[in-house]
Amino acid sequence: MNSNMTFDDMVAWLEANAVTEVECLVSDIAGIPRGKILPVGKFISAAKSGGLRLPEYVFGQSVTGEYLDSEVLNAIGSDIILRPDPRSSRLVPWYKEPTAQIIHDAHDHDGNIVPFTPRAVLKRVLSLFDEAGLEPVVAPELEFFLVQQSSDANNPLVTPTGKSGRAEKARQAYGIDAVNEFDPLFEDIYDYCDVQKIDIDTLSHEAGAAQMEINFNHGEALDLADQAFLFKRTVRQAALDHAVHATFMAKPMQDQPGSAMHLHLSVRDKATGRNLFVKEDGSESDSFYHALAGMQRYLASTMALTAPYVNSYRRHTIKEDSSPTNLAWGMDNRTVGLRVPMGDPMNRRIENRIPGADSNPYLAIAASLATLWLGLQEERRPSRPLKDSGEDLATLPRNLDIALDALERNSPIHDVLGDGFVKLFIEVKRGEAEAFLEVISPWEREYLLLNV
Repeated sequence: MNSNMTFDDMVAWLEANAVTEVECLVSDIAGIPRGKILPVGKFISAAKSGGLRLPEYVFGQSVTGEYLDSEVLNAIGSDIILRPDPRSSRLVPWYKEPTAQIIHDAHDHDGNIVPFTPRAVLKRVLSLFDEAGLEPVVAPELEFFLVQQSSDANNPLVTPTGKSGRAEKARQAYGIDAVNEFDPLFEDIYDYCDVQKIDIDTLSHEAGAAQMEINFNHGEALDLADQAFLFKRTVRQAALDHAVHATFMAKPMQDQPGSAMHLHLSVRDKATGRNLFVKEDGSESDSFYHALAGMQRYLASTMALTAPYVNSYRRHTIKEDSSPTNLAWGMDNRTVGLRVPMGDPMNRRIENRIPGADSNPYLAIAASLATLWLGLQEERRPSRPLKDSGEDLATLPRNLDIALDALERNSPIHDVLGDGFVKLFIEVKRGEAEAFLEVISPWEREYLLLNV
């Protein structure tokens, strides 16, 4: 993202790259890219004349494609106005014709930003830090599985074969040769990310069969949320080009571990650039402990934002030692929900290990920073650090209904994220949970059909 790019700079950039079409993107609640595709001339004309129109109810659409009754959205389906963020202008590397993708913000007809869109929710949280002279620093880590393509959703997912002609069976955590099985795919992912200025760092094989993790370099929160939003799309497209699927489901396969989106978080003073989490001598500051305490106090209430589907809670089980079910914290302890990595004290940060890879990056980052912000305001103290396993400290909601109840009751979180957004999010997720209850699973047929 070029933080200094203006509208005129964007137009010049489109011309310099001979762009013929523009994808105008917004994120819905699920993190699915929505919007319109326009010839470049019409895009520029629309942007100059006020922006593109999109039905407001797109932001209340469930992951199943349903439009639900809403107390928040306008019942007559009024339009909102999409306006491009020139700083988000990027080329789409997998098209033959020069095509741009530009992330947009949604505004009402009076020019106000629509408060219940995911990007606006993150901007709202960041404005609190900005007004206090602070700037969050974020670095996501995203895990995903490669699986064979299949058109039948009733079939369990299967690990694909790599260049050896054999599919992985044993777990190959950090296996170099296992990654090289799909080396052409990962070369494309890195090339695609390079074109889009998506600042990814290391690639490693995770514990699951054909499960990978790619880390992002740290940076400004909104920019990293934009990058993660586009990265998911990029990985899925690159996988399609190699005749496999990439999935960010939290728990796609029963006998494999789940996939996370770990978030490394710190805060710096904008005036001095100093990390708020450490004192001048490198020891942990009061703000560090206040931030931890806020996350311990409020993360359970935001669980629905970081584990937004019924499937998300299959990742958070006692058996999954890499997916904590607790809100304990510890230094370099991967069994707790809040890990503090060892290293240079001046880079002290908190790793939130709760979010799943299936969560919307804008909302997962917004929720994490909201809890951190409340901690800085309330100035409480966290629990003692845990030095051993935290597997018996199951303190997080165990299903989506309980998580939504917790979110619904927590007024401080409503104040930070916006009451209208929280109400809309709960409406959508209640609808998705009800839709899931209508589905009869193979487990029910296997164990109930002839036994009850």
